[in-house]
Amino acid sequence: MLAEPADQLRLLDLAALDLQVNQLEHRRRTLPELETIKTLMAERAQLVEQQVAAQTRLSDAELDAKRVEDDLVPARERLERNQKRVDDGSVGDPKALRGLTEEIDHLGGRIRKLEDDQLDAMQVVEDLAAEVNDIDGRRKELEDRIRGLMAKRDSQFKDLDAELAERRTEREATVRLLPAPLVATYQRLSDRMGIGAAELKAKRCTGCQLEASLADLRRYAAAAPNEVLRCEECDRILVRTKESGLPE
Repeated sequence: MLAEPADQLRLLDLAALDLQVNQLEHRRRTLPELETIKTLMAERAQLVEQQVAAQTRLSDAELDAKRVEDDLVPARERLERNQKRVDDGSVGDPKALRGLTEEIDHLGGRIRKLEDDQLDAMQVVEDLAAEVNDIDGRRKELEDRIRGLMAKRDSQFKDLDAELAERRTEREATVRLLPAPLVATYQRLSDRMGIGAAELKAKRCTGCQLEASLADLRRYAAAAPNEVLRCEECDRILVRTKESGLPE
């Protein structure tokens, strides 16, 4: 392939822009905030799962407490009615009175058992409510951290995207100045190895960083100025400059 020396030098400008674009894209993909947000979002998902489970247990405990209360109310009312009948002497039949007092004793025992159950249920409700509130507090604190990190991420995205847009605009302008066959070859090589052209500087390819052999250097020096060279090691387009260190 042939290309004017000026176009080959301009290809190095394109390669430099592509390197900047690649670096900016890499920075965008690997912002520390991205991994931290991912980790915190996983923690948040776990907290939400814990909160749902705790809230379910709390709802069940509240239902248990209500069932105990629903059993207590009629038992207390019946005890009060029976005790009133005993106290006012309205039950004259000894057998009926004995049955009533036995029922009062039975109700008293049942009420004491229900009251103990109620205390236990209320303690469970209190403990679970505290657990739900604790998880909710930790979730909100975590969400505040996530929002802060997202704001920082978005700010950096904005700056990086603006810089990327500038570099890409410069790249488009540079490409328009280059012959299409040279750009096509460069792009094909770039697709394979990241950057498709490198400067030959101080006898070394700046792409693979390997020093050219003496035989290759002589061949590079003997090549016509408009001949497009390729690095023997990495196959990139190799652009000669005043700093290439070629033999006379």
